[in-house]
Amino acid sequence: MVNTRFKLVSIATVAALALVGCSSSAEETTDETTTAAAAEVITIEDNHGTKEITSTEAVAATDNRAFELLDRWGVDLVAAPVTLVPFTVTGYKEDTEIADMGSHREPNLEALAAAQPDLVINGQRFAQYYDDIVSLAPDATVVELDPRDGEPLDQELIRQVESLGEIFGEEEDAATLVEDFNEALERAKAAYAEISDQKVMAVNVSGGNINYIAPSVGRAYGPLFDLVGLTPALEVENSSTDHEGDDINVEAIAQSNPDILLVMDRDGGTNTRDEAEYTPAEQIISNSEVMTNVTAIRDGKVFIAPADTYTNENIITYTEILNGMADLFEEAAQK
Repeated sequence: MVNTRFKLVSIATVAALALVGCSSSAEETTDETTTAAAAEVITIEDNHGTKEITSTEAVAATDNRAFELLDRWGVDLVAAPVTLVPFTVTGYKEDTEIADMGSHREPNLEALAAAQPDLVINGQRFAQYYDDIVSLAPDATVVELDPRDGEPLDQELIRQVESLGEIFGEEEDAATLVEDFNEALERAKAAYAEISDQKVMAVNVSGGNINYIAPSVGRAYGPLFDLVGLTPALEVENSSTDHEGDDINVEAIAQSNPDILLVMDRDGGTNTRDEAEYTPAEQIISNSEVMTNVTAIRDGKVFIAPADTYTNENIITYTEILNGMADLFEEAAQK
């Protein structure tokens, strides 16, 4: 005779053990899910405080300094001011799926709202619309990493690339870019130290005009005077930070007679380069009768920044500029 009681108890015991096993498995799964969800939240400090990034599924970007980095890392964009994307960043420039936000002068912020981004990398020319963007995209995290006033440019460029690298899981490549930048900076500093008696002038060429870029505060090159330790050929009180430079005529620039000339081709970095009347900065400077006898031009000690500098200006751009300057300084030291 079969012991029915024993059989029932055995079945109940097995069932209980199975339930315990299921409960344990369910708890482990829940714990793993909770841990994974927590791990997906990335916390950074931007120009406005602490920001938590919970999703990078739908990314919009307006910061010119970010486009090349995001494209390098294969980040798809749902919205951007396409006209402001550097011409060298073809991945975004030619992407018809990106909702075009116009330009900083005529922004189409409704296009951003319609794209429903989870994350907006805002800044530079669109920094003035921060509050509007936050209001129009209330479900998005808006991050700004523009270089802050009063902070060294090198550390601000590093801060941006490291923060973006963390957000998009590209910490390793970000570290490589930082290393390349630091090496270029040290190389430029060491090379100029060998010719520190040679005075430097930076200019911005736009609309056929040659404009002065002030040390420390001037666009693109200004902060490099401090970082590299350059000796300026000309200093002006209350210098402008404006992209067009200061209202100093080309005669005054020529009279300062710099030994080395650093040039930014503003038009070369904008849509103007596609127009028939566009003339490269190099040609404008070489054709200037006023500048003919300037030592830098006579001795061929002129460096022209990469053509996309005016609309790029990220850590990669500055690495290229610093290496180009170092090449020129090293060559000058051998003469």
